[in-house]
Amino acid sequence: MPAPYPAGVRLLPNAVTVVALCAGLSSVYFALGERFDLAVLSVGVAALCDALDGRLARLLDASTRIGAELDSLADLVSFGVSPALVLYVWQLDQWQVGSEGRFGWVVALVFAVCMALRLARFNTLLDVEDPYPFAKEFFVGVPAPAAALVAGIPLFASLHFGEGWWSAPVVVGVWALVAAALMVSRLPTLSFKTVRVAPQLIAPLLVLVGLLTAVLVTAPFLTLVGVGVLYVAALPYAVHRYRWLARHPEAWDVGGRERRAVARAARSARRLGLRPPLRRRVAGRAGEVAGRARGAVAGAVRRLGDEGPPPRRAPGPAAQPPNRLRLGLRRVRRR
Repeated sequence: MPAPYPAGVRLLPNAVTVVALCAGLSSVYFALGERFDLAVLSVGVAALCDALDGRLARLLDASTRIGAELDSLADLVSFGVSPALVLYVWQLDQWQVGSEGRFGWVVALVFAVCMALRLARFNTLLDVEDPYPFAKEFFVGVPAPAAALVAGIPLFASLHFGEGWWSAPVVVGVWALVAAALMVSRLPTLSFKTVRVAPQLIAPLLVLVGLLTAVLVTAPFLTLVGVGVLYVAALPYAVHRYRWLARHPEAWDVGGRERRAVARAARSARRLGLRPPLRRRVAGRAGEVAGRARGAVAGAVRRLGDEGPPPRRAPGPAAQPPNRLRLGLRRVRRR
């Protein structure tokens, strides 16, 4: 069967990935010339291309193994090596420990290594079956573009507000280590790839996108600071949402509206002090225990069928009927 698209068109996703790689590496070039605004813009272009190449590959049916590997290498350079070098050129080279040693380079190395470990784990998890049906709605740890955004919050604040406590080398280094730890952590984070928008919300969402674009054009670095802070503040909600879904199997295969109905019902039952009904599908360790219990009951039923019904016991002495005379005396005394 002939390919639905020409070969040149099918190479478009890989070309976009190469553009992302070049844009991310160009941020180091601008940082060496102390053009940190252009360095941030280059990383932003790399993030935009990273969001497009995968969707283009699925749309054109051009997903290849080499494209996936190239995407991981481009992410490592654009969101791991380049942000680490930009932060080092900006402030981390001034973080000195003693008279000779410089701790900022250690921070840059740790950030790049954590990015490599995060991408390697992501590639290995692609071939692992998800333990829960809703696991595709979450990432394991902070993804690469979001980690670069979080690590650059001090730089964005400095470009908008000027120098302050947020631009101190110690603060920048500690915050970069926090972003690196979030990358390699096991925290579930929200994935916006599976978000579904209701038809009645399309128009308000487009208005919101236009408003966000206007704010981004007017105050780009302040917008990046706000987006980064909101993302970090949403991490506890992502953990809560993951744990709630793990405890409520009835909400695994339903849409957003049905899930909200299940959540409202669960809150109402909790306020009334009602115990949740016994479910056939139980999550986590309880599922294993329930499975063993069902296996034990089934084994007992099979053994009973093989051995036959147990022998009946001989009837014992019948219980004596109550004495009617005593009952009559008791009624007379009560009167």
